[in-house]
Amino acid sequence: MTDVKPLVEIIQERIAQGVQMLPVFPDVELRLQQLLAKSDFDMGELAELISEDQALAGQVLRMANSAFFAGLTKVATISDAMVRLGAQEVANLAMMACHADYYKSANQFIDEQMKDLWRHALGSAYGARWLAVRTGYESLQQYAFLAGLLHDIGKLFLLKLLDEIASEKGAGLHLPGPLVRDILVSMHVEQGYLLMKSWNLPDIYCTVVLEHEEEEFDQNNILLILVRLADKICIKLGIGCGGEEPTDPYSCVETHLLGIREVTLAEMEIYIEDMLAQVLH
Repeated sequence: MTDVKPLVEIIQERIAQGVQMLPVFPDVELRLQQLLAKSDFDMGELAELISEDQALAGQVLRMANSAFFAGLTKVATISDAMVRLGAQEVANLAMMACHADYYKSANQFIDEQMKDLWRHALGSAYGARWLAVRTGYESLQQYAFLAGLLHDIGKLFLLKLLDEIASEKGAGLHLPGPLVRDILVSMHVEQGYLLMKSWNLPDIYCTVVLEHEEEEFDQNNILLILVRLADKICIKLGIGCGGEEPTDPYSCVETHLLGIREVTLAEMEIYIEDMLAQVLH
């Protein structure tokens, strides 16, 4: 137990000092989120916004021309990509491209945790969006994708913090897997919420981060319900960083509130696994 207390104390001290290891969202990403918050966002404005950032535009085009999305001819512009994939899919690709580089570390153990967390974020994003469409809440699908992508951002914050601590302490610091997972599970909700608020993100996303694991939650918040159920399905499938307690999604309150059957959840499981296999590949 002598190694456990110091590590927790170090994390708590750095949090108390206001250390934030995740960068503030780049201007283009904040503007992208504000644009997507509109139900009737302009496709031309979206294309222009993505094209302003050469690195981001290049990543979106690379994804659009990947084997998963590829057509008979390559797309050369963001506008071409929208014609092929639709504005919403291009927006999702842009958000994925913005976030993907956050989930990397030179520390092998932390990098593995980040990769698992990235799979969970993507699985939850695609799962929540699929649920929104399947359950008749199509108007929420763009919010569902981003809410699913961000709901566990507190775990990424803590892993970034651990990454910095490990880098400073060198090879002499031991990061016990069970301890790290306990830290992630017990601290990620509060830290994720504070991080989202510090980024001035819309309250609809902050609420999802704050309440996605609460036993008592707003059962009228459909966006929250979509993400909670997608999160549960991913954990059931073993898509996560470990430490999460799996629950039976077939009998949970979210399934009842959405009025869906077991066969629908089974279809969702297949969809999430297929999307992760194709997108990550």
